Parts: sequence; structure tokens; C-alpha cells
Amino acid sequence: MKEKQIELLQQQIDKLNSKDFDLEAWKNYTIVLLARLFGENNQKIKQIEKLEYEYNSWSLRNTSGFSSYLQTCKKLGKEILEASINEIENFGIPEIIHDQTKRLDIQVLLSALEDELKGSQYKSIMRLLKSGENEEEKKRQLLEQLQDIEAETIKAVLISILMSKDFIANLD
Repeated sequence: MKEKQIELLQQQIDKLNSKDFDLEAWKNYTIVLLARLFGENNQKIKQIEKLEYEYNSWSLRNTSGFSSYLQTCKKLGKEILEASINEIENFGIPEIIHDQTKRLDIQVLLSALEDELKGSQYKSIMRLLKSGENEEEKKRQLLEQLQDIEAETIKAVLISILMSKDFIANLD
């Protein structure tokens, strides 16, 4: 598995020397790849996002400066990817990051509850969950509130969650 990840990063390094190189397309693919390997909030992604052409009037007049700036972007991109490869070779990919990529977005759950419950039911449950009550008391009160909700509504909430694109996408 490690070899395949390194191979993908190496392919991105190789693309830096392509005759029809497009920095934005390269950045987009690289960001997606790094997010998959290291997690959405990894510092390497932020560094790749910072790579940009300078479109100011001076660089447009001075094409040699533009070319030089592009070379600098390519060099930095290569260094970031080489550091990524070194990290994988020496430390592997942290498992905790893989677990985060499989998490269901909380918005899916909140939307399902908000869409299917009455406004007062939704607000009451959110208020309870945010309260300072201990866990046992929260469970007791939550069970009490759920008993007041029709079975069809509870089924509709569950169906909404299970049918969401985010839930389905995380099944593999």
C-alpha cells in the first residue's frame, strides 16, 4: 500500500516537468491526493494552496520573471511532495487520519433532525444535548423526548441519514 501512495506522489512530481503543465490543475489534483493521504487539514495542503502565479502588471511585462516565478512554484511543489514521500517512507501514514476521513459529517445528522422533527422538538433536543447535565440524565431525558415523537418521524430521520450522499460515500 505504501508503494502505491509513493507512486502517486511521484507521478505528481513528474507532472511538474510536463510541456503542457497547468499549475491550477496540478494543485487541485495534488490537494485531493494529499487530503486523502494525510487528512483535510494537513499543513502540506496549505503550502500547495499558496503556490500561485503573480498576475501583477510587472510580471505581465517581464516574461522572464513570469517563467522564473513558475519555476519557483514547481520547485516548492516538488519539495512538498518529496517531503510527503519521505514522511510515508519513514513513518507511514498515521492511522488516526484515515479514521477521520471515514467520519460522517455532523451536518448530515443535524439536517436530518431539523428536516424531520418539529421545530420545538429539534430545539429541545439540541438544548438538552448542550446542557451541563450528566450523561445518564441526558440519556434519560432524551429517551423521554424521543417517546413523544411519532415512530414514523423517527424512521424518517433515520432514512434521511442513511440516504444522504455523505453517508453512502463513506460505506466503502
